[in-house]
Amino acid sequence: MTRTAVAPDAALTTAVDPARALAFYQGAPRSLAQFLCDVADVAALWPPRAPILNACADRYHFMVGLAAAAAAGRMTVLPATHAVEIIKSLHARMPDMHCLADGDFPVALPIVRFPRLAPAGRVHRAPPVPRIPLDRPVVTVFTSGTTGVPVGHVKTWGSLVASAHAEAARLGLDDGPAWSLVATVPPQHMYGLESSVMLSLHGRALAHHGRPFYPEDIAGALAAVPRPRLLVTSPVHLRALLTSAAAVPPLDAVLCATAPLPRALAEEAEQRLHAPLHEIYGATEAGQVATRRPTQSDLWTLFPGLVLEARDASFVVHGGHVETPAALGDIIEPSGPREFRLHGRGTDIVNVAGKRSSIAFLEQQLLAIPGVLDGAFYMPDEDLAGPVARLTAFVVAPGLTAAAIETALRARLDPVFLPRPLILVDALPRLATGKLPLSAMHQLLASRTRQAGGGRG
Repeated sequence: MTRTAVAPDAALTTAVDPARALAFYQGAPRSLAQFLCDVADVAALWPPRAPILNACADRYHFMVGLAAAAAAGRMTVLPATHAVEIIKSLHARMPDMHCLADGDFPVALPIVRFPRLAPAGRVHRAPPVPRIPLDRPVVTVFTSGTTGVPVGHVKTWGSLVASAHAEAARLGLDDGPAWSLVATVPPQHMYGLESSVMLSLHGRALAHHGRPFYPEDIAGALAAVPRPRLLVTSPVHLRALLTSAAAVPPLDAVLCATAPLPRALAEEAEQRLHAPLHEIYGATEAGQVATRRPTQSDLWTLFPGLVLEARDASFVVHGGHVETPAALGDIIEPSGPREFRLHGRGTDIVNVAGKRSSIAFLEQQLLAIPGVLDGAFYMPDEDLAGPVARLTAFVVAPGLTAAAIETALRARLDPVFLPRPLILVDALPRLATGKLPLSAMHQLLASRTRQAGGGRG
């Protein structure tokens, strides 16, 4: 019996035609040949052996920087936030770290400025497509801190490529016409890295270089690229888009992640955007794990090769592109060997007066109130709450009073889960992915506590 040899490396991209477009950059397609020249130009700027914090806001700049670092054997460092204290802590651990930036950066690190790229045009001679060892560690992605202190997880080139191929096959982006891809999430986040950058390198997707935030900007980015169009987004951005008056160009698919969507919101999105909506479930520790079509089923289907295994009081995923078994922090109910339901995070369950609920359920009820644009529940620690912890809610609801929101919640929730206090705020300190770190909510409540009851709410 002959064993099939496994290739020890993989190409930087599956694209082979030098004229094939890989992305949309500054109003024009960027070809493979131009991309390879851009990668070579940036790679020439690298300091010896230094890890690279890729802080590029432009998605194409980020993709070029990631490719240049991976090909040169440099580790790319991807914190979930560029908060000053987080970056200072990273720099203390990696004193030789440099920052690749295409704009201002808040910390005094050694900076590699992203160069001005040559305009789109014909390339007479492009470098060959680099091949990268599958076992080469290429990125360290940090968790968002929504459940505590951010933790870094190393990903090899082989795991990223295998993940991209699995996602492209699941979404139908592995063959046929190229799709235009507009993403509202940053490429520094695991979801943005996998579902925008790696899909462009190893799928039939051409990422738009921008990172639109406001609904009008999202509509403008979509209008700037041809069909078929894929919008890669989060529940926060999707909800804002649906409540706006922005004229959204025709879409062909929507991909959403970072938190499961309520079915009603998914149905509204498909009706309003006239496109199927898919969700991805994953974690920084494992990368993407499963997908579902929430308007058709509440079951998630694992990616090929992945195995979900109960260990102690949690579930671990391994196999496929997940090289190291990773514990998942969610409450999971298996439904056969390939499917499962989610019931919120293990840290999401709160117990008040002997009654249990999940933060996710409470927030769904809050966000269902007409006029509430954003909101989050938080169970503070004893240092803020005193000996009796009480649920707190931060709510963005221009035009509503705290009393009106409390009345609406009373009709939806058991009285023990009514927030005390309910604090009206102008905006929540969300990360670019839409997530809310525990530290941000802790600081927000601490600030309100210091004000001794002053302000709104």
